Amino acid sequence: MAFDPVQKILAIGTQTGALRLFGRAGVECYCQHESGAAVIQLQFLINEGALVSALADDSIHLWNLRQKIPAILHSLKFNRERITYCHLPFQSKWLYIGTERGNIHIVNVESFTLSGYVIMWNKAIELSTKTHPGPVVHISDNPMDEGKLLIGFECGVVVLWDLKSKKADYRYNYDEAIHSVAWHHEGKQFVCSHSDGTLTTWNVRAPAKPGQIITPHGKQPKDGKKPEPCKPILKVEYKTTRAGDPFMVLSGGLSYDTVGRRACLTVMHGKSTAVLEMDYAIVDFLTLCETPYPNDFQEPYAVVVLLEKDLVVIDLGQIGYPIFENPYPLTIHESPVTCCEYFADCPDDLIPALYSVGSRQKRQGYSKKEWPISGGNWGQVMKCLIHAQLSITWTVFSAMILTFSFPPLKVMLQVLYKLKTAKVFERARGKEEKPSTDIVEEDPFAIQTLSWCPESRMLCVAGVSAHVIVYRFSKQEITTEDVQLLEVRMQCEFSDVDSPDPGGEQTPTLPTSGAPSSPQETEPPTQPSTGSNSTDGPRDNIPCLQVRSSPLKQSPGYQVELVIQLVWVSGEPPQQITSLAINSSYGLVVFGNSNGLAVVDYLQKTLLLNMGTSELYSPSDHHQRQPRSPRKARQPSGGKLHSNKLHFCLIFLSSLSFIPLLNAKDNSFTRSRSSSVTSIERESREAISSFHFCESFPRKTDSLVSPCLLVGTTQGSVMMVAVGLPPAGDQRLQQPVGISSCGTLVRLKGGILTMALLDSTGALLPPSYESWYDPNASDEEKEKSRRRRPASLPSSQEGQDSQFAVVCSEKQAKVVALPSQTRIYKHNITETSFVLRADVVQMAGANCIACFCANGHIMTLSLPSLRPLLDVNYLPLTDMRIARTFCFSNLGQALYLTSPTEIQRITYSQETCDNLQEMLSELFTPVETPEAPNRGFFKGLFGGGAQSLDREDLFGETAAGKASRSLAQHIPGPGSMEGMKGAASGVVGDLARARIALDERGQKLGELEERTAAMMASAESFSKHAHDMMLKYKDKKWYQL
Repeated sequence: MAFDPVQKILAIGTQTGALRLFGRAGVECYCQHESGAAVIQLQFLINEGALVSALADDSIHLWNLRQKIPAILHSLKFNRERITYCHLPFQSKWLYIGTERGNIHIVNVESFTLSGYVIMWNKAIELSTKTHPGPVVHISDNPMDEGKLLIGFECGVVVLWDLKSKKADYRYNYDEAIHSVAWHHEGKQFVCSHSDGTLTTWNVRAPAKPGQIITPHGKQPKDGKKPEPCKPILKVEYKTTRAGDPFMVLSGGLSYDTVGRRACLTVMHGKSTAVLEMDYAIVDFLTLCETPYPNDFQEPYAVVVLLEKDLVVIDLGQIGYPIFENPYPLTIHESPVTCCEYFADCPDDLIPALYSVGSRQKRQGYSKKEWPISGGNWGQVMKCLIHAQLSITWTVFSAMILTFSFPPLKVMLQVLYKLKTAKVFERARGKEEKPSTDIVEEDPFAIQTLSWCPESRMLCVAGVSAHVIVYRFSKQEITTEDVQLLEVRMQCEFSDVDSPDPGGEQTPTLPTSGAPSSPQETEPPTQPSTGSNSTDGPRDNIPCLQVRSSPLKQSPGYQVELVIQLVWVSGEPPQQITSLAINSSYGLVVFGNSNGLAVVDYLQKTLLLNMGTSELYSPSDHHQRQPRSPRKARQPSGGKLHSNKLHFCLIFLSSLSFIPLLNAKDNSFTRSRSSSVTSIERESREAISSFHFCESFPRKTDSLVSPCLLVGTTQGSVMMVAVGLPPAGDQRLQQPVGISSCGTLVRLKGGILTMALLDSTGALLPPSYESWYDPNASDEEKEKSRRRRPASLPSSQEGQDSQFAVVCSEKQAKVVALPSQTRIYKHNITETSFVLRADVVQMAGANCIACFCANGHIMTLSLPSLRPLLDVNYLPLTDMRIARTFCFSNLGQALYLTSPTEIQRITYSQETCDNLQEMLSELFTPVETPEAPNRGFFKGLFGGGAQSLDREDLFGETAAGKASRSLAQHIPGPGSMEGMKGAASGVVGDLARARIALDERGQKLGELEERTAAMMASAESFSKHAHDMMLKYKDKKWYQL
């Protein structure tokens, strides 16, 4: 990490060679080194708009931060020595480079050339020393004397080197290895941290022994012996204050008997010692101070702690050292993200509603001060909010995070709301009560897929433990006495018992009435959630998780409407869910797996349809697949409704339908299952891969549109299912919903990924939805807000098609005209690879299909003609996490997870790229450097202040000569060209920059004129006083003075 105390900008380097620069909330920048080597150190040229980065491949780079897209100006690659430490003094152009051999080289940061001045390790240490001192671990100059350089070697030797005389003034020896060194601002003392957990304080002029040795976390023996050794203190910082005791901040140094204790940061202030536990391992920390001058009182006010998966800023000015509320979503969640969806152009009232309920979830105890990292400026279009965007991420610990971002911020996200689904279920109190989740090896509450309707705010999620949860959004807090639960029994589609008798009917209709009015209408067991779980027989009718039986207090936000669970069937665990969809206008939830699909009416809390995949085909359908792996007949599939509760259990795998295709290729896509299900049977099953609710023509002979459901499978079939809805109002809650399969619509190569509907003009027909209403509000308010969105055109002239169905699979895309069901366009997307994610999106006022392939290509196809518009090789599939989380959204944007906790947002829109310069924030802003500390009268008179050094005379080519060319290679960077491109982009930017330059020039000229006039007035005044003095004493004798 590095911090510019004048610009208030923070820089963070990663192991993958990335740079992340942060300023105020909304100012953020991401850069990447081409080599991808780990960043080992960063150094700001304070208030100069430049940054030096040192990488693990022994290269250093100079970044220009004065342009919106930072670029490398110069690079220097060392060939013979490994870089271990860098130091750049304040207001100096000479960079000290320490190496693994113990030598120190000096680089001119303006030209990025090596100086001939070299400090060799054998001249720095004692001549009598027989061993190599090890790598250089620290370099710093004396705060009060720039001509004295403090060099720390790994073995425990510290040398105070005189740059002018080129020799060591003092040498300080200690038995333990050194990890870091920190100066007192007066330059008379320094502190070293060691590998045995000790801190040694040295007086500069007393090198014989340390002035003080302390072990902050060591146990002090009563007999006066040396404390027991502790873990190494990896870093220490020593900061002074004018009005009180100094601060000493350190990481590490804990006792070895604290096994399993989390990483800690220790703050020592006077006689008090505070140990602050962190959630993750500490990578680095920096103490933020008021002044950039090292020879002045530092006045520390905060500590920035970089953790492995988070960034924490601690307030040193308040009692208890509270942390600042972080405006950057560096870590989406403390657990890995398993599912991600991206929504653009959300309703205007959605973001404020989520923010309102999410703001109540914030933890207490944050610092009341403003965020201290406050540099940079927002982009020029920050005030022009184009649209709101939402991303929903689900984590392995069942928490949902809703975040939104603004286009001007490029990648800036803000956490809005968090939802934990685990509170719906009973928690296991011990190992003997572990849930029966034999189908998964991970957390039983992990989320795998979701379906969300932004207009109605209905949310449906599915987890790995075979459960589906339906949520409604409410602004009022409620307490639910009994969570409504529905259990669904879905078994293998190859069973002959489950096949209904078609009886000459092409589309079998399976209407289901509402919930039974009495227990006698069903076969409720005495313990509905346990089923048969005796040790003598196989498990049967058992859900994987137990729903909470005690009252559930639900805060404002998303509240549980219904829980659905799949149950075990004759010793077989429920199959994982491969697709999920919810429609608020119809009040239906549909989910599918390798056994088939189930349709649930969440308004009546009833199971409408439980059908195997093969049963969706009509008897005369030539696409129908015969069972290739017949199995023993079992009990008929169905759902059980219980009088005391409604029960629901279901398994979810992933919303990405490419997973079944990759099961045989990569085991990371599959979850553990019962051993009785062989890989051959797994491949032979035709799983449900995608759903799409629409209002269309179910059959070729229909002339009126009606509610429909498109069902896609992993074998490339698309089936049409007709939905018969009762009239709205009370009849909708009392009369049954009719469901009927209408056979196959079209067939493609590969599993179906996405489906959509267009009208005759090519405009997208989104699914019907119901406007949001608060379920806990009064009946009058509900009726005012409950208005069903009008459907599409209600009829079609005979012989004329009025709709187009768009279907995209892993290999192909097709457009089918409706109601005639004739294919009009077809395009083979890829032959050598396969599509991982496909979405129908809106961009530049038109619709298109956006595809992300396994070979890393991002492709777009026009609609409805399916003409290729874009084919870019962006990112080869190297991580399965990218495949699971990649998703497209409108306006040419996409999103995926680069790590288990980091989101990457990209754009493939030329319009967005053209406006990128105007959208991006500015890191560098013109700020005057604070004045140097006043030396005082006596220090100026007797020379006790800071001693300056003309480094040019020492390190320049005239005095030091040229360095060896074989030592390092200079590589010019593309920064200058990038700067020209940035300056040439946009007329508005040109005019703004020209205006700013003229203003700055005029201001400087005005200041120069004022200074000239002041100097002339001062000269005239001095001349007048001198003349008066001469006249006064002109004719006087010496004894008269």
